Amino acid sequence: MKNKAAFVYSDQLLNYKFHANHPFNQQRIKMTLDLLQHSQVISDKDIIPPRFALEEELLLAHDQRYINAVKKAGMGELQADTAESYGLGTEDTPIFQNMHEASSLIVGGTLTATDLVMQGEYEHALHLGGGLHHGLQGKASGFCIYNDCSIAIKYILQKYQAKVLYIDTDAHHGDGVQWAFYDNPNVCTFSIHETGRYLFPGTGSIYERGHGEGYGYTFNIPLDAFTEDESFMHAYRTALVEIVEYFKPDVIFTQNGADAHYYDPLTHLSATMRIYREIPKLAHELAHQYCNGRWIAVGGGGYDIWRVVPRAWAFLWLEMIDHHLEGQLPEEWLHQWQKHAPVSLPTKWEDEDNIYPPIPRRKEINEKNRITVDKVLQIINRSNSNTKK
Repeated sequence: MKNKAAFVYSDQLLNYKFHANHPFNQQRIKMTLDLLQHSQVISDKDIIPPRFALEEELLLAHDQRYINAVKKAGMGELQADTAESYGLGTEDTPIFQNMHEASSLIVGGTLTATDLVMQGEYEHALHLGGGLHHGLQGKASGFCIYNDCSIAIKYILQKYQAKVLYIDTDAHHGDGVQWAFYDNPNVCTFSIHETGRYLFPGTGSIYERGHGEGYGYTFNIPLDAFTEDESFMHAYRTALVEIVEYFKPDVIFTQNGADAHYYDPLTHLSATMRIYREIPKLAHELAHQYCNGRWIAVGGGGYDIWRVVPRAWAFLWLEMIDHHLEGQLPEEWLHQWQKHAPVSLPTKWEDEDNIYPPIPRRKEINEKNRITVDKVLQIINRSNSNTKK
């Protein structure tokens, strides 16, 4: 009998660290695990340590010259102008010591989760250290050095010959993964994100639909700024249910950025903790409906590490193990982390009501998002019409 869920983690994952003031802070993983442990919903036997990715695995999605540059940068041996040409040493992606090793462990953690699920040992696996979806073939981008998502999906294609549905709910468009599979009909990418008119990386329009044999297997829903829970979930559920039925995947791979929340300092959406219960719930349902339960989940963005990310990511694990928690957060967890936090920690699993003022353009935003979803799904509707003919 399969085990239900694995949690891939070791303290070594915290070595992926740019500098003390950088918004990308892997302490959020430790905070999430502590929250689960204090809630008594995870045990030591659920925690599987990550391995390091082999170089041949990194080469599934990255150029050798780029990998060599990352190695040199982490040893302090890369010239500044050369580093910049590889997206390294920038404000977004500063160089840090041993960055190749730290990044390889991130990738290896996602591959560990992948094998646990694809080999049938576990139904689901969660690796919150992963989700670095902006990394490109020969360049670092947006806090991401190696793209663990792209590597893991290519690994699945090569080793398991399975069709992969990639679901990205980060507020930033999952550009690196999209471009890696833009012409591949065995990978369907679905990204729901804040419109690129206001936010990095500026891509992810509804007209990015794939190329060649991959045309019709790329789906983007760019949401208007200040989108709230109801509109976000309507777009996510309406699109995803149709996309899964259309593509019929063998495995679902989800990237779970927690930066669509109103409190996130880098984005402009107005979601609350409600969506972070619902997002994994639908992915879980669809994994059992279409993929014999096969669901691999990674982390991603999320820059309010105190008030948002631990609760949002805890909901992923709770969904995987079919456990529901509500009401007060554990007092021990609040006591442990409040002394480090620059803000007051939330005391409940859900947000308080009215954490932001009313959105003036709510009706227009909701309607615009509804029209966007309709346009995105036209390609499926046309395909269904042609099939019936």
